[in-house]
Amino acid sequence: MAAVRALETTATAQRTAEAGEVGGESELPVIDDPSKVNPKDARELSRQFFDRLAMLEEGTHEFQYARNTLIEMNLSLVRYAASRFRSRGDSMEDIVQVGTIGLIKAIDRFELTREVEFTSFAVPYIVGEIKRFFRDTSWAVHVPRRLQEARVELAKATEELRTRLGRMPTTRELSELMSLSEEDVIEARKASNAYASTSLDAALAGTGAAEGEGVLADLIGEEDPSLQLVEDFHSLAPLIAELDTRERLIVHLRFVEERTQAQIGKELGISQMHVSRLITRIIKRLRTGLLDPAVA
Repeated sequence: MAAVRALETTATAQRTAEAGEVGGESELPVIDDPSKVNPKDARELSRQFFDRLAMLEEGTHEFQYARNTLIEMNLSLVRYAASRFRSRGDSMEDIVQVGTIGLIKAIDRFELTREVEFTSFAVPYIVGEIKRFFRDTSWAVHVPRRLQEARVELAKATEELRTRLGRMPTTRELSELMSLSEEDVIEARKASNAYASTSLDAALAGTGAAEGEGVLADLIGEEDPSLQLVEDFHSLAPLIAELDTRERLIVHLRFVEERTQAQIGKELGISQMHVSRLITRIIKRLRTGLLDPAVA
């Protein structure tokens, strides 16, 4: 943003000096405040400035005066294009600053020989720059560009099918309309969740003082009992490693493959009673190891 502000500041600061040097020697009219020229007059004046700009040497004072005046005269195009993105939640000043970059690019690339109005040529540049800004900065989590673009197409396809069918479309219906595989549609749908994020401490809508303060974490957060098992498994691993080969096999058959004692006995060629005694002894040994601080 600082670079764009610097460009605008330069355009304003240099206008007086440049206009003084251009003065009567130039074919260009001297405009005291180009930003106040109405759009209709700006279109006619822009033709004159572009015509003269094509004949000037870049870097000269007259070239700078013509270019800076074109920028300021056509800022209304930027404000018009920026107004389309007012609902995005970003600062309008930032959007206008970004759009000005697109305007400058359009001015530098425009030629009267194109036989097209400058406004028609410039607006796509301005809008494109603004959309690029949102694409690169608005996502809470960075996702590949193809998924960012697919998100937009997914929203359009969903709205079209919902209007046509009177219900939410299925993944297959979306994939057929978008000419994408169902996997790509699902991936684009997941990527959409990365566009915006909300703090877990955000207050819930509709919670008043009488109901007490409520935050998002109260609804989606909960304790996971499995987390406690992580520490237990970490402590148990070296104790399992200390068992002999047959004992580790018994533990695996009973608690991993979930076989019955009779099945384990048949596998090892021993009685079910013997298997029961071995399992009891192994569990007692492991429990002692877990509870004994010296072992842990």
